[in-house]
Amino acid sequence: MTAPIPFTIDFHVHSDDSYDGHEPVELILEHAADIDLDGVVITDHDEIGESRRAAALAPEYGLLGIPGVEVSTRHGHLLAIGVDERPDPGQPFMDTVAAVRELGGIAIVPHPFQRSRHGVRKRRIRDADAIETYNSMLFTGYRNRRARTFARRREYPEIGASDAHYLPNVGKAYTEVRVTPETDNGTPTKADIDGDDLVQAILEGRTQIRGKRTPIHKSSVQYAKGAVRKSAFVLTSHAPLVPTVPASMERSG
Repeated sequence: MTAPIPFTIDFHVHSDDSYDGHEPVELILEHAADIDLDGVVITDHDEIGESRRAAALAPEYGLLGIPGVEVSTRHGHLLAIGVDERPDPGQPFMDTVAAVRELGGIAIVPHPFQRSRHGVRKRRIRDADAIETYNSMLFTGYRNRRARTFARRREYPEIGASDAHYLPNVGKAYTEVRVTPETDNGTPTKADIDGDDLVQAILEGRTQIRGKRTPIHKSSVQYAKGAVRKSAFVLTSHAPLVPTVPASMERSG
């Protein structure tokens, strides 16, 4: 039997295409390669253009290219991983899960239950492909523990990610996916792994969370700057020709 190959991915990273992101995708990809990740998914808020570009550029950095987006559903955020098209924001959570699957992607619930960050409430999660049970940007481990308990009781695959908005935080937490690619070329290597192999391994729960929580002072800076940017979006939401807040910020949970 072919031994599984560990494949390291940070599934939740923001670029400067997010309203609260800061880094161009080229720097993110370079950093991911420097810290020996095998891939990174750009999941900007309701924007997928830079993620598609990052996925196309990824092989130049020796990385697997995977597009994605963090969708603002009516009931909280959802990561759509492996999609080339952004699902419509502002739709009910479960409808968005279905849309992600129709687009050929997998639906991962990020930072669940944390309402200050538009986490989805427990009662809304009737189905998903995986749960982000370790988010490195949380101040304490309480929310991560709740997410882990929820996922294990319901047998959801578990994902760890950095939720980075600044370059140094990329890869602070990530997921090791144990992939067994199908190949006729003898012993498989990482070069034989494609997105379908990765998705199947996640759905089968062959994941291991790696990394650590981002230091609190760095989290504080990110939260504070994000709050300022969100306030600016709210203040300009009715101005013509100015981008408005994400759909989930315009609705109550």
